[in-house]
Amino acid sequence: MTTTHEPPASLTEIISRHAGRLTDLDTRLLNVLLQDPLRAAMENGKDVSSRAGVHPAAAVRLAQRLGFAGYPEFRAFLQASLVKGGSDFQDGSARIAARLMRASGEGVLSSILDSEIAALQQLRSAVSDENIRKFAETIRDGRRIFLFGRSHAATLSALVALRLRRSGYDAVDLGAALPQLSEQLVTLGPEDVLWLFAFRRPSPAVLELLQIARKRGARVLALTDIQGMRLDPAPDLLIAASRGGPGDSQSLVVPMTIANAVILDLAGIDDGRSIAALEAFRALRESLPPLMGS
Repeated sequence: MTTTHEPPASLTEIISRHAGRLTDLDTRLLNVLLQDPLRAAMENGKDVSSRAGVHPAAAVRLAQRLGFAGYPEFRAFLQASLVKGGSDFQDGSARIAARLMRASGEGVLSSILDSEIAALQQLRSAVSDENIRKFAETIRDGRRIFLFGRSHAATLSALVALRLRRSGYDAVDLGAALPQLSEQLVTLGPEDVLWLFAFRRPSPAVLELLQIARKRGARVLALTDIQGMRLDPAPDLLIAASRGGPGDSQSLVVPMTIANAVILDLAGIDDGRSIAALEAFRALRESLPPLMGS
């Protein structure tokens, strides 16, 4: 590829740079490529040309007009953009393909382990004990704790709500209570806490609940990854930590580790409330018949 001082950020940027050199046949090829850039990163020039209905050499000529030595180098650029999470590859299937490409040399399990370990190592410097303590104090002092997340975050919301209930707190997973959401929120007030979980980007439901909590004066906590941290209005307390870079496994271990730290710290500052509740729960579970004690 023709050397430049700064590498292009995306395929669309390359096209913009070389637009004046492109022919009608190039445009046909580019339309095929841009309709499915993920497939374009996997196919050879002959296959792409066939899908566009042009001569097999057309893909080579297109690559050269875009500044590449040939189609293999152009395809290598597309694959690198896929792995790096370039702007041409933002949907879920592209992210999975990127992870598979990274795993091809070392194996799927090893690739995921390396990704998880790297994300957890970054967590040491991204989140402080002070961040954890402020979350724990807010929960300790709240009358009720409402929790909510969508998609993958919904799983974490449900698990944290369960753990808080076992620790003696009035915790409600709003995701599980959606059919009765109005009834759950009608008494939401300044003494309550809303804990939001938002990964990649906040869902409309997360933003709507944030607005409701703000109007009713409830305290708002938010646990997000770097991409999901743009919340408006801003929560009272926010912890944002990377779940992995583009092409990495987007870790649920990272936010779960943060939540575990909050719950553990909570047990250390609530004057034995968590410990007593957990002991009472253990005793009750042991007294129940086997099928009811889970």
